[in-house]
Amino acid sequence: MFRSVRARLPSVRLRTRLPLLRPKPPEDAPTVGLFVDGPNVFRDEFDVDLNDLRDAARSIGRVGVIRLYLDEHATPGLIQAAEARGFEVVVTSGDVDVKLAVDATALVSDDVIDHLAVASRDTDFKPVLEYAGRRGVETTAIAPGAHGRSDALQNAADEALTFGA
Repeated sequence: MFRSVRARLPSVRLRTRLPLLRPKPPEDAPTVGLFVDGPNVFRDEFDVDLNDLRDAARSIGRVGVIRLYLDEHATPGLIQAAEARGFEVVVTSGDVDVKLAVDATALVSDDVIDHLAVASRDTDFKPVLEYAGRRGVETTAIAPGAHGRSDALQNAADEALTFGA
């Protein structure tokens, strides 16, 4: 029976594609907290991909916290896409900056993370990066693009990463 079915099908070579397995980070790799300022990163003038943000955090160490902060105007499609890529989505009706800053500061204070990465172009997060540095937490400022980079934020961080540069 199967031979007759195969005979009618075009000759197509099927390959089984196994998912690429990422090497597990070493046990002593830093625990990374990635905090993304959605309204300042996902703008028409920037070409930032959720996967790129996640991969940037993974390149630093073990991802312990990966959050995307959005305001009440966020589209359901963006929320679904972020959740599908492993982001914890925080939607707030108030100021996104305040919620992100408070949450990041709390995790630094509680020694939950060893490395804080903030994706934004907003200088409002400079005090958060400075506080983390004083607590001995390594910091990375991620800019959505060269023209969207905050020099103050980049200078306050131990490392700086600019997408599209």
